[in-house]
Amino acid sequence: MEAPLKEHATAFLKYQFLMAMPGLRDPNFAQTVTCICEHSPMGAFGLIINRLHPVLTAKAIFDELNLQYRQEIDSIPVFWGGPVHEGEVFILHGPPLQWEGSIRISATLSMSNTLDVLRAIVMDQKLSGFMITLGCAGWGPGQLESEIKANAWLTGPIKEGVIFDTPVEKRWEEAMRGIGIDPSLLAETAGHA
Repeated sequence: MEAPLKEHATAFLKYQFLMAMPGLRDPNFAQTVTCICEHSPMGAFGLIINRLHPVLTAKAIFDELNLQYRQEIDSIPVFWGGPVHEGEVFILHGPPLQWEGSIRISATLSMSNTLDVLRAIVMDQKLSGFMITLGCAGWGPGQLESEIKANAWLTGPIKEGVIFDTPVEKRWEEAMRGIGIDPSLLAETAGHA
Protein backbone atom coordinates (compact mmCIF):
# COMPACT_ATOMS: atom_id res chain seq x y z
CA MET A 1 0.00 0.00 0.00
CA GLU A 2 1.28 3.45 -0.93
CA ALA A 3 2.26 5.67 1.99
CA PRO A 4 0.42 8.98 2.32
CA LEU A 5 1.84 11.96 0.42
CA LYS A 6 3.06 13.53 3.67
CA GLU A 7 5.58 10.73 4.12
CA HIS A 8 6.83 11.25 0.55
CA ALA A 9 7.00 15.03 0.83
CA THR A 10 10.80 15.06 0.49
CA ALA A 11 10.78 13.56 -3.01
CA PHE A 12 7.31 14.01 -4.48
CA LEU A 13 8.28 16.84 -6.83
CA LYS A 14 11.12 15.02 -8.60
CA TYR A 15 10.12 14.34 -12.22
CA GLN A 16 7.51 17.08 -12.06
CA PHE A 17 7.00 20.29 -13.98
CA LEU A 18 6.58 23.39 -11.88
CA MET A 19 4.42 25.90 -13.77
CA ALA A 20 4.19 29.51 -12.63
CA MET A 21 0.69 30.73 -11.95
CA PRO A 22 -0.29 33.95 -13.79
CA GLY A 23 -0.20 35.90 -10.52
CA LEU A 24 3.48 35.10 -9.86
CA ARG A 25 5.15 38.48 -10.34
CA ASP A 26 8.79 37.54 -9.68
CA PRO A 27 10.40 38.41 -13.03
CA ASN A 28 12.75 35.45 -12.67
CA PHE A 29 9.85 33.02 -12.73
CA ALA A 30 6.85 34.74 -14.36
CA GLN A 31 5.23 32.32 -16.81
CA THR A 32 8.01 29.75 -16.52
CA VAL A 33 8.08 25.97 -16.62
CA THR A 34 10.74 24.36 -14.44
CA CYS A 35 11.79 20.73 -14.65
CA ILE A 36 12.40 19.61 -11.07
CA CYS A 37 15.60 17.55 -11.05
CA GLU A 38 15.93 16.93 -7.33
CA HIS A 39 13.87 17.49 -4.20
CA SER A 40 14.97 16.53 -0.69
CA PRO A 41 14.74 17.83 2.87
CA MET A 42 17.56 20.21 1.90
CA GLY A 43 15.41 21.90 -0.77
CA ALA A 44 14.70 21.63 -4.48
CA PHE A 45 16.66 22.13 -7.67
CA GLY A 46 15.44 22.46 -11.25
CA LEU A 47 15.97 23.97 -14.69
CA ILE A 48 13.68 26.50 -16.37
CA ILE A 49 12.93 25.09 -19.83
CA ASN A 50 11.20 28.00 -21.54
CA ARG A 51 13.59 30.97 -21.31
CA LEU A 52 16.20 31.36 -24.01
CA HIS A 53 19.40 33.11 -23.00
CA PRO A 54 19.12 36.63 -24.43
CA VAL A 55 22.51 36.67 -26.19
CA LEU A 56 24.38 33.36 -26.01
CA THR A 57 24.38 30.31 -28.23
CA ALA A 58 26.34 27.10 -27.73
CA LYS A 59 29.28 28.64 -29.63
CA ALA A 60 30.11 30.86 -26.64
CA ILE A 61 30.14 27.88 -24.29
CA PHE A 62 32.15 25.67 -26.66
CA ASP A 63 34.68 28.48 -27.21
CA GLU A 64 34.96 29.22 -23.47
CA LEU A 65 35.67 25.55 -22.75
CA ASN A 66 38.02 25.17 -25.74
CA LEU A 67 35.87 22.44 -27.28
CA GLN A 68 36.32 21.81 -30.99
CA TYR A 69 32.93 21.72 -32.73
CA ARG A 70 31.35 21.60 -36.15
CA GLN A 71 30.12 24.96 -37.40
CA GLU A 72 26.58 23.62 -37.94
CA ILE A 73 26.10 23.17 -34.17
CA ASP A 74 27.43 26.54 -32.99
CA SER A 75 23.94 28.06 -33.12
CA ILE A 76 22.37 25.53 -30.72
CA PRO A 77 20.33 27.70 -28.34
CA VAL A 78 21.32 28.18 -24.72
CA PHE A 79 18.57 28.49 -22.15
CA TRP A 80 18.51 30.56 -18.98
CA GLY A 81 17.97 27.82 -16.39
CA GLY A 82 17.38 30.10 -13.43
CA PRO A 83 18.91 32.75 -11.17
CA VAL A 84 21.22 30.40 -9.21
CA HIS A 85 24.74 29.52 -10.42
CA GLU A 86 24.20 31.61 -13.57
CA GLY A 87 27.75 30.96 -14.75
CA GLU A 88 27.42 27.16 -14.63
CA VAL A 89 26.36 24.95 -17.53
CA PHE A 90 23.64 22.32 -17.02
CA ILE A 91 22.44 19.89 -19.69
CA LEU A 92 18.98 18.33 -19.51
CA HIS A 93 19.02 15.27 -21.77
CA GLY A 94 17.54 11.96 -22.79
CA PRO A 95 19.45 8.67 -23.26
CA PRO A 96 22.20 7.73 -22.94
CA LEU A 97 21.93 8.70 -19.28
CA GLN A 98 25.15 7.39 -17.65
CA TRP A 99 27.57 10.31 -17.58
CA GLU A 100 29.93 11.62 -14.90
CA GLY A 101 27.93 13.43 -12.27
CA SER A 102 24.52 12.86 -13.88
CA ILE A 103 21.41 13.16 -11.78
CA ARG A 104 18.86 10.65 -13.01
CA ILE A 105 15.46 12.32 -13.05
CA SER A 106 13.54 9.39 -14.56
CA ALA A 107 14.16 6.26 -16.61
CA THR A 108 14.51 8.46 -19.72
CA LEU A 109 15.75 11.85 -18.47
CA SER A 110 18.91 13.07 -16.70
CA MET A 111 20.61 16.32 -15.82
CA SER A 112 24.38 16.60 -16.16
CA ASN A 113 26.83 19.43 -15.77
CA THR A 114 30.12 17.81 -16.69
CA LEU A 115 32.34 18.15 -19.73
CA ASP A 116 31.74 14.59 -20.93
CA VAL A 117 28.18 15.43 -22.00
CA LEU A 118 29.27 18.61 -23.79
CA ARG A 119 32.02 16.61 -25.54
CA ALA A 120 29.38 14.09 -26.63
CA ILE A 121 27.32 16.95 -28.09
CA VAL A 122 30.24 18.41 -30.05
CA MET A 123 31.31 14.94 -31.25
CA ASP A 124 27.74 14.28 -32.43
CA GLN A 125 27.18 11.28 -30.20
CA LYS A 126 23.47 10.81 -30.46
CA LEU A 127 21.70 12.07 -27.35
CA SER A 128 17.97 11.57 -27.72
CA GLY A 129 17.13 15.17 -26.98
CA PHE A 130 19.07 17.73 -24.98
CA MET A 131 19.01 21.35 -23.93
CA ILE A 132 21.90 23.43 -22.61
CA THR A 133 21.21 25.90 -19.82
CA LEU A 134 23.20 28.47 -17.89
CA GLY A 135 22.09 28.68 -14.30
CA CYS A 136 19.42 26.79 -12.40
CA ALA A 137 16.52 27.37 -10.03
CA GLY A 138 16.86 26.47 -6.37
CA TRP A 139 14.77 26.55 -3.21
CA GLY A 140 15.81 26.12 0.42
CA PRO A 141 14.25 23.64 2.86
CA GLY A 142 10.45 23.99 2.78
CA GLN A 143 10.54 27.08 0.56
CA LEU A 144 9.03 25.50 -2.54
CA GLU A 145 6.32 23.75 -0.55
CA SER A 146 5.37 27.12 0.99
CA GLU A 147 5.22 28.76 -2.43
CA ILE A 148 2.97 25.98 -3.75
CA LYS A 149 0.64 26.41 -0.77
CA ALA A 150 0.54 30.15 -1.54
CA ASN A 151 -0.71 29.34 -5.09
CA ALA A 152 2.45 30.51 -6.86
CA TRP A 153 2.87 27.22 -8.74
CA LEU A 154 1.03 24.30 -10.28
CA THR A 155 2.72 20.94 -10.65
CA GLY A 156 2.31 18.05 -13.02
CA PRO A 157 4.26 15.15 -14.49
CA ILE A 158 7.05 16.01 -16.88
CA LYS A 159 6.20 15.57 -20.54
CA GLU A 160 9.48 15.15 -22.39
CA GLY A 161 7.81 16.24 -25.64
CA VAL A 162 7.26 19.65 -24.05
CA ILE A 163 10.99 19.90 -23.28
CA PHE A 164 12.43 18.64 -26.55
CA ASP A 165 9.73 19.00 -29.22
CA THR A 166 7.59 22.02 -28.35
CA PRO A 167 8.59 25.54 -29.47
CA VAL A 168 9.98 27.54 -26.54
CA GLU A 169 7.20 30.13 -26.61
CA LYS A 170 4.52 27.41 -26.34
CA ARG A 171 6.00 25.34 -23.47
CA TRP A 172 4.14 27.02 -20.61
CA GLU A 173 0.78 26.66 -22.35
CA GLU A 174 1.51 23.02 -23.33
CA ALA A 175 2.65 22.14 -19.81
CA MET A 176 -0.60 23.60 -18.46
CA ARG A 177 -2.66 21.71 -21.03
CA GLY A 178 -0.78 18.56 -20.01
CA ILE A 179 -2.48 18.73 -16.62
CA GLY A 180 -5.86 19.53 -18.12
CA ILE A 181 -5.83 23.31 -17.67
CA ASP A 182 -6.69 25.83 -20.37
CA PRO A 183 -4.17 28.62 -19.64
CA SER A 184 -6.53 31.27 -21.02
CA LEU A 185 -8.98 30.49 -18.21
CA LEU A 186 -6.52 31.00 -15.34
CA ALA A 187 -7.17 33.99 -13.12
CA GLU A 188 -4.40 36.26 -11.91
CA THR A 189 -5.11 35.26 -8.33
CA ALA A 190 -6.37 32.10 -6.72
CA GLY A 191 -8.41 31.57 -3.61
CA HIS A 192 -8.50 28.84 -1.01
CA ALA A 193 -11.53 26.63 -0.60
